[in-house]
Amino acid sequence: MQKDKKIKKAWPTKAAMEQVYQLNLWGSNGADFYSGEGSHKDEIVQPYINELVSFLESFDEPLVVCDLGCGDFNVGKELVSYSKKYIAIDIVGELIDFNKEKFIQENLVFECKDIAKEKLPDGDCAILRQVLQHLSNDEIQKVVRKLVKYTYVILTEHLPKEDFNSNKDIISGQGIRLKKKSGVDLLATPFNLKIKEQKELLTIILDDCKGKIVTTLYVL
Repeated sequence: MQKDKKIKKAWPTKAAMEQVYQLNLWGSNGADFYSGEGSHKDEIVQPYINELVSFLESFDEPLVVCDLGCGDFNVGKELVSYSKKYIAIDIVGELIDFNKEKFIQENLVFECKDIAKEKLPDGDCAILRQVLQHLSNDEIQKVVRKLVKYTYVILTEHLPKEDFNSNKDIISGQGIRLKKKSGVDLLATPFNLKIKEQKELLTIILDDCKGKIVTTLYVL
């Protein structure tokens, strides 16, 4: 058992996320790549798109948006036209190659990067939609240190419905902290993200005790 634990802890995030798509661990709708219900269910996706479009349209000069963990791009494709430049990033190389062929717009760029290990592109606004919830505290901390280059960070996380102890650690992969009755809070220890202001943009309550999906705007 101890040996198995060591193997799991050493399992790279990139390999874990590649496996998610190879084995359809988040489900499948017949597409080559599928990022799960959170990226496709209308009652989750459409309110989110409405809020993000409203935010992006509020600027006289369109923003450069960095989508950190773009997945199958079913959501991001609806935001590109409201951005000066849209940089969509994911850790899975085959997924990025697929997206490059499927989604083509003049102001759209796809990049394959590990956001915890590699330099993030410059921009005005970073989007992290149900991404950090899959990462260990160590990897989240590495991402948080890089977020200071952005003026705006829009974070979406799957959280318990009731009060919870935030930021319990997990092994990076397909699972999230909900099973531990926890969730990611970037303002709490150990991340302690420094912000100027925050605004809750959207909360979607899920059925069957599956928690809630909360989208928050941070101004850095």
